Amino acid sequence: MRRSLAGLAAATVLLAVAACGSEEPADGTPSSTGTTKVAVGVIPIVDVAPIYLGKDKGFFSKRGIELTLTPAQGGAAIVPGVVSGQFQFGFSNVTSLMIAQTKAVPIKVVANGVASTGKSGADFGAVVVKGDSPIQSAKDLAGRKVAVNTLKNIGDTTVRESVRKAGGDPAGIQFVEIGFPQMAAALDNGQVDAAWVVEPTLSATKAAGARPVAWNFVDAAPDLTVAVYFTSTKLTQENPELVRRFAEAINESLQYADTHPDEVRAVLGSYTQISEELRTSMTLPKWPTQINKTSIEALARLGQSDGVFTTAPDLSALLP
Repeated sequence: MRRSLAGLAAATVLLAVAACGSEEPADGTPSSTGTTKVAVGVIPIVDVAPIYLGKDKGFFSKRGIELTLTPAQGGAAIVPGVVSGQFQFGFSNVTSLMIAQTKAVPIKVVANGVASTGKSGADFGAVVVKGDSPIQSAKDLAGRKVAVNTLKNIGDTTVRESVRKAGGDPAGIQFVEIGFPQMAAALDNGQVDAAWVVEPTLSATKAAGARPVAWNFVDAAPDLTVAVYFTSTKLTQENPELVRRFAEAINESLQYADTHPDEVRAVLGSYTQISEELRTSMTLPKWPTQINKTSIEALARLGQSDGVFTTAPDLSALLP
């Protein structure tokens, strides 16, 4: 696997996002040109390809929105940026948002983001082990060290469910927080026994000899809604028209991405350094416009049982 480590690290590095070329800040207010400058916190992964594609296709500009897309490490880091007004909108996995909601953080989901394919063996996220590992199934993850990108979040919650469904006891799993670009090295040097990865890291680790043993998004709920776009409740109250236009543009972007996979693979080359070979071979997620509320309810129940939430999330307050 060492031969691919350098390439894997490069594959998940986001290229610099160009600035707007105007001194007017992206603060959600109309500019002198009549457009509204909007900053969106995103994560440098395949999941957000639709918003880049939608920007290129003019889905936002035709609604008077000029986007600045700013990368962050994860949804948990984007939430405070949205609440503070640094970003008008953000992208985050639903578990991070449910955690925030239980802590009375004033946020509101405005549109779907990304979903599992629902197909075991053909999803964009999985738990992988070294090719010669004695771990053969999710059941064997019990008592092992498993890398996740964020502790007490969607990764460990869904991995635990995979272990349960395979007949194992997830109580003894030791989760280790490691960034996706570093997971292959951690797996290779024995720092962890397994790693939960998403594309393009999934394809890169498989190419380096890793072997999937669990498809945790698929195990968590059918057609799982993994992540969504959200904003602050303040913005929904002060500028509902902007929220409506943004949601419309996102939904058009999602629909276009879901029906134009070749263009998705091409746009990945514009904002990441994922190699053309990986872009061609990786498994793409699904981008439905409808949020699967039943799947989020399942995540909420899993989060409660695993102690991720101190109180039950109020999904009626969080979801549109």
